Amino acid sequence: MRVSTSHLQHLTIFTTLLTGVGIGTMYYLLQKKFAESDYHRLALEKLKECPVAMHSLGAPPLKVHNIHLTDRDNRINQHTAQIKIPVTGSETGGYLYTSSIQDPDTNRWSLKQAVLKLREGHTIDLLIPPSPASTELKGGLDTGRWH
Repeated sequence: MRVSTSHLQHLTIFTTLLTGVGIGTMYYLLQKKFAESDYHRLALEKLKECPVAMHSLGAPPLKVHNIHLTDRDNRINQHTAQIKIPVTGSETGGYLYTSSIQDPDTNRWSLKQAVLKLREGHTIDLLIPPSPASTELKGGLDTGRWH
């Protein structure tokens, strides 16, 4: 049985398109799952509660970007989640480094670490936020000691 080159070309194009749509759908669903998770939501709530961090970003408006799925700083298992969330405001942007743990009894997530690292290198600890009167921001962030 002979198959024409034209039919093979059509089959190749169809398979490529179908694969692309499948990968795009998986990417979208993974990003949606991250954005709807409690550990992601808790971190963003903590960021929005900190006037110093919001002012440093130039927010509102606050733009939360998709998580880089290939970033090795993003690690999630059944009871712990460490994610690096890209955020921007009208002034600058940065990454929100978060570490959360899940209580095995209640299945509730709680933030263990929430630190905003701005592009300029300044960091703001959102769990111990600086007062609005204090404009002194910390210099570095050591993500090598995440728990």
